[in-house]
Amino acid sequence: MRLFRWSPPASPRAPQPVPTGSVLIMANPTSGGYDPGFLEEVRTRLERHGCKAEIRLTRHAGEIGEICADPELRVRTLAVAGGDGSINEALTGFQSHPNPPQLAVIPFGTANVLALELGLPRKAGALADIIARQKIRQLHYGLANGHPFVLMASAGFDAEVVHAVPLALKRRFGKLAYVITAIRTGLARKATPLTITLDGDAITGKLAVASNARHYGGPFVISPGGVADPGLYMLVLEKDDPWSSILYGIALLFGRLHKARGAIVRPFSSATITAAGPVAAQIDGDPFGTTPLEIRATDRTVPVLVP
Repeated sequence: MRLFRWSPPASPRAPQPVPTGSVLIMANPTSGGYDPGFLEEVRTRLERHGCKAEIRLTRHAGEIGEICADPELRVRTLAVAGGDGSINEALTGFQSHPNPPQLAVIPFGTANVLALELGLPRKAGALADIIARQKIRQLHYGLANGHPFVLMASAGFDAEVVHAVPLALKRRFGKLAYVITAIRTGLARKATPLTITLDGDAITGKLAVASNARHYGGPFVISPGGVADPGLYMLVLEKDDPWSSILYGIALLFGRLHKARGAIVRPFSSATITAAGPVAAQIDGDPFGTTPLEIRATDRTVPVLVP
């Protein structure tokens, strides 16, 4: 496998043009679903399309964000092979890049809800075709305490599970690790009420999910908007006791969570989520400290390649 070797220039120099058809594929070799043969097939097929494609494997946590933020990154397309957390890391890095490249997604990881939102295939050849074809949509995102999120930012029970799931269990069992951790967490926890203020209107609940995407946790729909649509939606659940959680879960499976008793879904531009004490928060499936959260929509976008 050919690895992309990047290093900053030894001295300042005039900006260089971005090579046409250049693709940098970044992947975390320790993440779930990592498949070096799959990446090599994508690279090979891209070169058959006339693209200059390189693969870089990360060597430490946060490296995707560091590379995406560096102004010396000069490629036409940055393809992230990973889960939603890796995509978020790239998006965060792009905030500091003066002219970020277009984004491509190669679905790896425990879950990849963004790939589902974009309708991406899972075969190497089909993904290479998408990257080579260069069909672009604008990827909208929100901000939580100034940090971008492309799928969701939430506080409450789901975030507690994200904080609590052991990495070893996640790597071994994938999505099932979240179910196991949710059962363990749900039996021992005591919920803290949340106050959610949506464009000045305050409501209360036990779980609050600010969504930039239609899907949540897989193929389950929680809002009418998608990642290619501007604007955010807030899902608030009034209860999160075990029986209510079971009922909400059944409604989620059948795509009727927005109609369930005690569930509210509203569009908003700016929101705050607060509580009497710190409540666990998460963004795009990764831990994100605790409340309070200040969430707002943004008109900024990132170009993403789609079928």
